[in-house]
Amino acid sequence: MVDLLNCVMDSAALTIQPTDSYNLGTYLEVAIASYSEHYCHLWQHNDPSPYISKWLTKEVVFEELQDPDTLNYIVYHNTVAVGILKLIINCGIDEIPDTDAIKAEKIYLLKKHSGKGIGKQLLLIIEEMAVKLNKKVVWLDTMQKGNPIHFYKYNGYSIKRESEVVLPNVKPSEKHMWILTKTL
Repeated sequence: MVDLLNCVMDSAALTIQPTDSYNLGTYLEVAIASYSEHYCHLWQHNDPSPYISKWLTKEVVFEELQDPDTLNYIVYHNTVAVGILKLIINCGIDEIPDTDAIKAEKIYLLKKHSGKGIGKQLLLIIEEMAVKLNKKVVWLDTMQKGNPIHFYKYNGYSIKRESEVVLPNVKPSEKHMWILTKTL
């Protein structure tokens, strides 16, 4: 098996560094900031704490670091932390078995680094990792409203089906998501 957990991938000036107990603080700082910059509008009173307390705490991410199927990375552009990436390497969806799929669960960039081609480079890195792992499909979910759906479709992802955010305090008008797939 390819040792992706301990590798550092580089694409031009873009580097992804595995998260560990030493850089967990940086991972959480960037994750919470980038999530808050892009997704506060989804939550009642613009308060993303239901999501942050469920998925972006030291305890939760530390537990993820113990799971060999979960890969958490800090995304650097040059030497600046600009985002985070979370992959689940054996994660099927519907009829697609775990052995054939990888899920890009979190691709978060700080707002000031969005729109600069970093997301496109990250998708290419994810797809390269998936191929090395003999995966046939990359999948993710994205909000039905907003620009990300157009970005993913432009980069070859197709709508598979609907989904929704199921955490408390999400605005009913904002909970609708798409599950997207890309066959490699």
